[in-house]
Amino acid sequence: MTSRYIVDFDTKQINKYTSDVIIIGAGIGGLFTALNIDDNHKITLLSKSTSKENNSILAQGGIAVSVNSKIHFQDTLRAGGYINNQEAVGVLTSESKEAVEKLIDYGVNFDMDEMGRLKFTREGGHSQNNIIHVKDATGREIIDVLEKEVRKRKNITIKEHNFAIDIITDGNTVQGILAINEEGQKVFYQGKIIVLATGGIGGVYKHTTNVEVLTGDGIAMAYRAGAKIANMEFVQFHPTALYEKQEGQSFLISEAVRGEGGILRNKKGESFMSKYHSMKELAPRDIVARSIFSEMRETNNPCVYIDLTHKTSKFIKNRFPNIYKYCIKKGIDITKDFIPVAPVQHYIMGGISTDTDGKTNIKGLYACGECSCTGVHGSNRLASNSLLEAIVFGNRVALAINEYLNQYVVDQYIDICHKNLEQYPKSYNAAEDVNTLKKRILYRMDQYVAIVRSEKELRGALKEVKRLKKHLHWHKRQEMNCIEVINIATVAMLVIEGAINRQQNVGSHYRVG
Repeated sequence: MTSRYIVDFDTKQINKYTSDVIIIGAGIGGLFTALNIDDNHKITLLSKSTSKENNSILAQGGIAVSVNSKIHFQDTLRAGGYINNQEAVGVLTSESKEAVEKLIDYGVNFDMDEMGRLKFTREGGHSQNNIIHVKDATGREIIDVLEKEVRKRKNITIKEHNFAIDIITDGNTVQGILAINEEGQKVFYQGKIIVLATGGIGGVYKHTTNVEVLTGDGIAMAYRAGAKIANMEFVQFHPTALYEKQEGQSFLISEAVRGEGGILRNKKGESFMSKYHSMKELAPRDIVARSIFSEMRETNNPCVYIDLTHKTSKFIKNRFPNIYKYCIKKGIDITKDFIPVAPVQHYIMGGISTDTDGKTNIKGLYACGECSCTGVHGSNRLASNSLLEAIVFGNRVALAINEYLNQYVVDQYIDICHKNLEQYPKSYNAAEDVNTLKKRILYRMDQYVAIVRSEKELRGALKEVKRLKKHLHWHKRQEMNCIEVINIATVAMLVIEGAINRQQNVGSHYRVG
């Protein structure tokens, strides 16, 4: 059984800070939401690390915008295996232009042609050129601009190095957030509204494109608070991360590299995608990832390769300057050499269940971005819909909050004290330290809950993760590291349970037995 709260606390005995709105996460979703909440409301924005350490800043390829909303709608459904929430897809595509125009108004400098018009490119799963970009650093540009704008706002306070532990509730209503501040002290951020914009779950896998701090904390907190969680079995593996032997964060080779004509080749130098899909390199990500997996297995090689050498050196260096520079550091000249790539965990389509305004089943709790699940992505996210989702639904969350706060009449805050009563069992092994337990969970996720899954392996993984999760609860001593690994175990359990319950092969969820 999952503990309601995972550390002891008494809100009377710890420092308390009060805001109207508390936003957890300083990525694009969190920043955009904050900027669109009326400036007469006091906002506290918490970041687990710094405002520069998030997945948004890693987004290279671009942001989709509906040049033709009907085509974008159909492409999103096709990529998602047609199990998407069509209402959410309609919102995404119909409100994309307005949201992107806000980014431009804030000062985001998207690439333009010589006539001063936006440059559009194409990525996997798209049947039209409808992706705008800032070279190969779109996310970084957007974060820089939004953060600068947020810091101008007198009603918004950014608190970096504040690790949110749990959502404090009274019945089914939020009271605030329990966190550990940069001094290592517990603090209570009291608020009428909580917005979870905590990003993805990359830390649940050994190999991921995600930054290290993304360990599914928002989803785990929401689950403990009683929020509904949906579609956790749908974990997207990016087909083309730079292949390196070490574990941890992998460098992403953007979808846009294939969108600009990059060719996938196997160990023998053969182009192979025509065997698997009519769209070849531009097939949806789940298909490309499984195709690469098959080629790696058939050729007994740990990677395949992207060939961009038919493009001019000038074009490559101008279009992909950051990828070029990073690969040069690794001894790979992408103007002359093939780029070794392999699929790694990249994104989760599931998460905290919300409506199209970001509302959860808990009063005052909202979510947006990757940690949320409106059902917009179905079983597999269409390339470059992630940044678009963050701003479209972040904007809708902000508008819903404005309406909610305008009707808010009486504060209903109460003080809460919690004491864990768990006892150490005789079987408890104190020698199993937190890092060892973490490695065991990550190993099982990489081996048994990845691109191809089976019933037997999933059930074995679930049994082991539950066992390790119990040890973590017995082990905890208020340390941030242990709390983080409890979140990892919680999210891993949710992913595996979803994968066991989903019998149908669709999108990113593929079972062989």
